[in-house]
Amino acid sequence: MMYLQEKNLKNEKNIAEHHDKKDYIFILYDRLLLWLTLSLFSIGLIMVMSTSISISQNIYHNPFFFIKREIFYFFLIFLLSFIFLRTPIIFWNENSNIILIISILLLIFVLLAGHSIHGSFRWISIGFLHIQPSEICKISSFCYISSYLSRKSNEVRNNFWGFLKPMSIITIQSILLLAEPDLGTVIVLFFTTLSLLFISGAKIGQFSIIITMSLLIVISLILLEPYRAKRVLSFWNPWKDPFGNGYQLIQSLIALGRGNFLGQGLGNSIQKLNYLPDAHSDFIFSIIGEELGYIGCFLILLIIFTIAFRAMYIGQQALKKNQIFSGFLACSIGVWFSFQTFINVGAVTGILPTKGLTLPFISYGGSSLIINAIAIFFLLRIDFEMRLRTSQAFPRGPK
Repeated sequence: MMYLQEKNLKNEKNIAEHHDKKDYIFILYDRLLLWLTLSLFSIGLIMVMSTSISISQNIYHNPFFFIKREIFYFFLIFLLSFIFLRTPIIFWNENSNIILIISILLLIFVLLAGHSIHGSFRWISIGFLHIQPSEICKISSFCYISSYLSRKSNEVRNNFWGFLKPMSIITIQSILLLAEPDLGTVIVLFFTTLSLLFISGAKIGQFSIIITMSLLIVISLILLEPYRAKRVLSFWNPWKDPFGNGYQLIQSLIALGRGNFLGQGLGNSIQKLNYLPDAHSDFIFSIIGEELGYIGCFLILLIIFTIAFRAMYIGQQALKKNQIFSGFLACSIGVWFSFQTFINVGAVTGILPTKGLTLPFISYGGSSLIINAIAIFFLLRIDFEMRLRTSQAFPRGPK
C-alpha cells in the first residue's frame, strides 16, 4: 500500500514538472514583440495587396505580381526563422567582421554589376530575387559597431581615436552608398551609430566635431547634385512645381487629406490608381492615410514605435546584465526602426525631403522585409537568452 502511494505521488510530481516545463518553454519568447511583429506583417501584406494591383497590371499585366512576391518573401522569412532563432548571439559577435566585409563587397559589386531602377544602382538580380546590399549594410554595420563597443567601450569614452574608428568604417560604407546613390541609408547609418556611441558614454565634445563635419558634408552633397537641391526646394514649396519635382509630395498630401479621420475604406483609394508614384513602397503610408484615415495611421505608428521601445528595453536589460554586445545590438535596432519610420513619414507628410526609405514591415520590398525580420529574430534571441540565464540562476528546487 505504501509503495502504491509513493508511486502515485511520483507520477503526479512528474506530470506537474512536465506541465511546468511546457509553460516555462512557452514564456521564454517575448510574446508581445512576436505578436506586434506578426500584426505589422499582416497589415503590410494587406496594404501591399491593396496598393499594388493597379501598378502590377500596368507594368507586368498581372494584378497579383507584387503580392505573389510578397508571399514568397514571407515564406522565405519563415524558413530563415529556423536558422536565426536557433543561432546563439555570440556567433554574430564573433563573426561581425566577416559579415561587415561581405556587406562592403556587396556594395562594391552592386556598383559594378547592379540593376538600375530610376537611375540608382541599388539592386543585385539573382533570378527571382532582387538583393539590396544597402539593407544588408544596415544590420551588418550595427553588428560590427555593437561588437566593437563590447570590446572597446573604455577606449571610446576616453580616446578620440577610439570614437573615430567605428565612424571611419561607416564613412567607407557611406561613400559606396552615395555612389549608388542612396543618401537615406547613409543618414540612418550615421544617426544610429552616433546614438550607439552616445549610449556607450562617448564625450559630448567628440559628437560636436563629427556632427559638424557630417552637416557640412550633407550640405555639400545636396548642393553638388542638382536633383538633390531640387528635392529640398520642392519639399519647401511643392506647389511651385506641381507637375515636376513637387508632383509626388502633392499627390501624397491629397491622399492624406482625402482620408480624413476614418478613411475612405480599405481598397477605396484613388491616388493609388497611377496618380501617386511608389504607392506600394516608399509612399504606402499615404495610401494607408487615405484608406484607413487618421485612426489607421495612428495604430500602425503606435505598433512600430512600441516595437522600437521594446527593442530599447531589451537592450537596456541586456546591458544591465553585462551582455554588452546583445545590449548595443538591441538598442541599435530600436533606434534604427524609430528613426527610419520618422524619416519615411516625414517625407510622406512634407516635413522632410524625400529620401527613398521604406516604412519598416509595411512597404513592399523583399530585402527590406527580410532584414527587418532578421532584426526581430535577433531581438527574440537576445530576450530568449536573457530569460534562459535568469531561469538557470534561479532553479525551481530539488527534483
